[in-house]
Amino acid sequence: MPIAVDIDVMLARRKMSVGELADRVGITPANLAVLKNGRAKAVRFATLAALCEVLECQPGDLLRWEPGVGAKAEAEAEAEDTVVE
Repeated sequence: MPIAVDIDVMLARRKMSVGELADRVGITPANLAVLKNGRAKAVRFATLAALCEVLECQPGDLLRWEPGVGAKAEAEAEAEDTVVE
């Protein structure tokens, strides 16, 4: 996926565990792991805002775009999944 998630970096900087972050944000550790490992398809702005508040950072500190072949292939795959009637 062309969007990289840097929650690990911010956790290390804040010396905070995944469990503590999940508790403070109000999401399950499993859902945080999905986001942290880049497997999430979406993130709610409310969740992103809570992450930024707890980690005292900006959204750009947690998310970044990585250009590459994966972006085009993924966009094409998503377009094929869309049904137009």
